[in-house]
Amino acid sequence: MIKSMTGFGRGHQVLGGRDITVEIRSVNHRYYEFSSRLPRVYSFAEDKLKTLLQGKISRGKVEVSVLVQNITALSEKITANKEVISEYVSALREIKDELSLSDDLSLSAIMRIPDAFTVVKEEADEEQMWLDLKAVAEEALDNFIKMRETEGERMRADIAERLNTIEKNVEFIESRSPIIVESYRKRLYDKMCEVLDGKGIDENRILLEAGIFSEKTAVDEETVRLRSHIAQFREMLQSAEPIGRKLDFLVQEMNRETNTIGSKVQDVEVTKIVVDQKSEIEKIREQIQNIE
Repeated sequence: MIKSMTGFGRGHQVLGGRDITVEIRSVNHRYYEFSSRLPRVYSFAEDKLKTLLQGKISRGKVEVSVLVQNITALSEKITANKEVISEYVSALREIKDELSLSDDLSLSAIMRIPDAFTVVKEEADEEQMWLDLKAVAEEALDNFIKMRETEGERMRADIAERLNTIEKNVEFIESRSPIIVESYRKRLYDKMCEVLDGKGIDENRILLEAGIFSEKTAVDEETVRLRSHIAQFREMLQSAEPIGRKLDFLVQEMNRETNTIGSKVQDVEVTKIVVDQKSEIEKIREQIQNIE
């Protein structure tokens, strides 16, 4: 199944006390290009995300956005700096005795002592953070791939229809070639009759000239190659592998064969078909520029 290089996917879950949202979007690009927007504390996961996506995406300019909101606060541990508090209390009571002050020292007063308490936040578990982020990213990636495949199927159907049109054009050109040669032979015969007034006309010479004309305007090789390219195109459209670059090569070859036919066959009907065919090939080219 072919895939478009344009896509969007979103994943959302609440894991480990965090509300995590991951969005993946992409546009066409010749190679795989990755960029991301992550919260600062998740910067360690950027390379991991890039590798995760690269396993499923071969081409395209991919941007990943990650939004994380903490639902529950991280655990905090509060410890009393007993030595510091003891020193403060001893100093205060010494001043109290010296200056005959009342002893109104209380817990609320101790809390105002600088550095009396230390608040230590629990260190974030980066491994668990990555596992949670990965789960949401995989959900977004699945949705992203589905959208790419849906768009790819639409493109495949459009290209298949255009290939049918091109194949019909090839059939017309093949059927038209003998008529063109016969028309040339007749025009040549009529012209010689007009010039020679029907006397001394060399039938063999006319047949020879018609044969030379036939060889010059023969497009058998071009139509055979076009049919081969069409068959290869159809086969590749069923492939599960990335085929965008291969299809681009085939389109170039189909365009080259069509141009050759146009230059060889000087016939109004064939010229119309060649113009139409070049238009169909160009539309296919526009489509495959967005195929992975």
